Amino acid sequence: MSLRLTVGLAAVAMIAVPPVLSAQEPWDAGRIQVTRADLESLAQRLDSAASSETYSHSIRDRARNEAAQIRKRLAEGDFQVGDRISLVVEGEQALSDTFSVRDGRVIRLPTVGDISLAGVLRSELESHLRSSLGKFIKDPVVRARSLIRLSLLGEVAKPGFYSVPTDMVLSDALMLAGGPSQASDLKGVRIERSGQRVWADSALQAAIAQGRTLDQLDVRAGDQVVVPKKKTGFFNESTVRTVTMVLSIPVAIFGLVSLLK
Repeated sequence: MSLRLTVGLAAVAMIAVPPVLSAQEPWDAGRIQVTRADLESLAQRLDSAASSETYSHSIRDRARNEAAQIRKRLAEGDFQVGDRISLVVEGEQALSDTFSVRDGRVIRLPTVGDISLAGVLRSELESHLRSSLGKFIKDPVVRARSLIRLSLLGEVAKPGFYSVPTDMVLSDALMLAGGPSQASDLKGVRIERSGQRVWADSALQAAIAQGRTLDQLDVRAGDQVVVPKKKTGFFNESTVRTVTMVLSIPVAIFGLVSLLK
């Protein structure tokens, strides 16, 4: 029997592993974005699980696959075409705006030109832009925030597409869509990617309770957050009314026939 990976950095992957991994390094509530060191540390632990004969073949295979995905993230970075960057450069009005990530994973800045975001993690965005702009501006003061396009669907007041800051917690993201409806099943909230569930059930509920950000959940552009409708049993109020009405018909007919005799 296995447990879902609940180490502090499990936002990067949902993987069934034994408690030996889940007991390590608590999640840092004060860190809103996953760092390169975080990912490298998690990949090493997954490598250890993948090579250990203590675990089953299925667990070792999943650990190996997740380690490969993490290394791909480290190599390619977090930014995808269509993501947006909210940038403020003090004293530079033309550079203080929201810019879209273009083909080649670059943002095009006025007077500066293209700056590549290939291989850059969200946690590295500000320092990367500060270094890049430092070639054109002396000691730039930079504030940057990454935004992703996310679908908020199902039982929310205003379902649709939203540009969401990656340092936002999931519950706040749902409020952008007007919050859950009265018919929503919040325990059934799930995150899907290309038709596959990447977060759901108790693992996602625990992450929400811990206040993990979208970055810590490794939510990506194009992912869908689905809030399902609350399931109702057969004997709900509407069904009871219908059954009562149907059962009353023979009684009414019998009464009518009796009166006509």
